[in-house]
Amino acid sequence: MIHPRLPFALRIAAASLALASVAASPAFAQGSTVTSPIELARLAQDLKPGQWVWAPEVAPDGPVLVYVDLAAQIATVYRNGVRIAVSTVSSGKPGYETPTGVFTILQKDPNHHSSKYNDAPMPYQERLTWQGVALHAGGLPGYPESHGCVHLPLEFSKLLFGITHMGGTVIIANNYGQPVVAPSPGVLEPDSAGLGNNTPLASGEDYRWTPQASPSGPLTIIVSKSDQRAIVLRNGVEIGRARITVPNADFQTHVLTAAAAPGGLRWMYVAVPGHDGDQGKPADITILSQVHMPAPFQQALRAAIVPGTTALVTEAKVLPTTTGQTLAVLASADPVK
Repeated sequence: MIHPRLPFALRIAAASLALASVAASPAFAQGSTVTSPIELARLAQDLKPGQWVWAPEVAPDGPVLVYVDLAAQIATVYRNGVRIAVSTVSSGKPGYETPTGVFTILQKDPNHHSSKYNDAPMPYQERLTWQGVALHAGGLPGYPESHGCVHLPLEFSKLLFGITHMGGTVIIANNYGQPVVAPSPGVLEPDSAGLGNNTPLASGEDYRWTPQASPSGPLTIIVSKSDQRAIVLRNGVEIGRARITVPNADFQTHVLTAAAAPGGLRWMYVAVPGHDGDQGKPADITILSQVHMPAPFQQALRAAIVPGTTALVTEAKVLPTTTGQTLAVLASADPVK
């Protein structure tokens, strides 16, 4: 208790010390590091702005996927298909909305400064588009306030920076797993930055497969039920696309990851918001078996899939010729501009 007869200056100093002591205590810490999925789930349920929980030992190795839920202002990190971390975020404010879709990490810079906003510091920046959208440490008021980037707590952004790699997959979604809200420049448009051939298929062209455009790196498959298209990215570069046939009866978004299994690979659900109970379950085989695609494309794709490959099955459109809200898949603007 601060004695009321203390001089005003001393009372202020004592109050400051008391607040500092409270902030430093584990119960009020901004972030928590835990060791079990149960602890992770319990703490992740009630995060306040600026708080996060980190449990790297739950899945020590494997490819990393970051899933940002704009509706909840939450980022979830998966490694090898298993949730290992959750953090509060702040995304783009009205007029500067963060685009939704499937992105890859194009650049990493721990000491980045903005070239658009008065040299503003952007610690632990992980660039998602050449138009200026990135993950980085920033303000966290509990609501969208950025100019399009996804703000993370400083220490969390540092930890995340340490486990991600160039070409890693970042999915930004809205409304509990529906990544279909804000359009973005460079949505599978003709490429001007050497990022593969991402032009639409020509009339009569059933598929395209150009693995030489990106010989190695993380593989991401996007299946658009609206456009009946499959798009394949490797290390952020499009290496294939095909006309497909997939039933439209299921209107939910599914995120899956390929895991090693006896005798080969199997697809596992990632527990994105709205599918929390799916984590670790084998994928319903009908989701994949009902996708029909040209046989040569299917054969080439199967040969390219390795543990850690990510697949997104979505209602969002990927073609510029169709109507509806767009899924941003690749920002192809020239990075020199």
